[in-house]
Amino acid sequence: MASATGLPEQPPAREPIVASETEPLLGKPGDAVLPTGASIMRTFVIGTGTLAQLGIVILCADIWAHMFGSPIIFFSGHPIAMSAAVFTLTQSVLVQQPISSETPHQKRVGQYIHAALNLFAFAATVTGVTIIEVNKFRSNGPHFHSVHAYLAVFTLLVLAGQYIVGLTMWATPRLYGGEERAKSLYKYHRYVGYFILLMLLATVVAATETDYVRSVLGVNFWTVLVASVFVVMGVFPRIQKQKLGLGPRQEERPVHDFESATS
Repeated sequence: MASATGLPEQPPAREPIVASETEPLLGKPGDAVLPTGASIMRTFVIGTGTLAQLGIVILCADIWAHMFGSPIIFFSGHPIAMSAAVFTLTQSVLVQQPISSETPHQKRVGQYIHAALNLFAFAATVTGVTIIEVNKFRSNGPHFHSVHAYLAVFTLLVLAGQYIVGLTMWATPRLYGGEERAKSLYKYHRYVGYFILLMLLATVVAATETDYVRSVLGVNFWTVLVASVFVVMGVFPRIQKQKLGLGPRQEERPVHDFESATS
């Protein structure tokens, strides 16, 4: 359509839409969004991501330093494997957060990295659980004798469900009534993912109060707690409101439509 001057009318500005789509829980719109064409590696540190990385590195380094500073026994594999799983799952959350639906190529790459990290974390979790169960069987140790044990079992059950649902939503969306129906459930998958992260950190903090960790390893409760708080302070402010259904949301365009329009 032409204007009164004979010049084509300019299309409506996209800035308000983009701003509403990238508004984090804290900060200004766009504070934690991966720019078009940027390296996917930047997703791990954009915005408050550096604070999350600092927290998870301190947490794991503290645990590993105490582990390797003590005699290595069969049980040592449990905290090593589980801390590796928590580290990897934190990276899995961070890589997905800043990616916008406006960048379909980056979105696909992020999904593949997210899946690969989850697969590694799954292997580490299975390893950690197997070690603790074998150790208890060999020593006739009691089950469910600490807050850490109860939190761990509950969190692992939720995590197993999250793995199953997340994998099937991505690989076989027809189980949920089709791709669009599966996409409409993503926000619940994200809610559960953030809940699991909180529960994993709480489980690690509770582990510092178990007999073995307190009397043999000597991992400090406050160091682990503060490091966990850093992770939370780094991850949660980067949450984009619309991904949780808390803000205006533009309907996602199919990837092939976007590519054909820009080719």
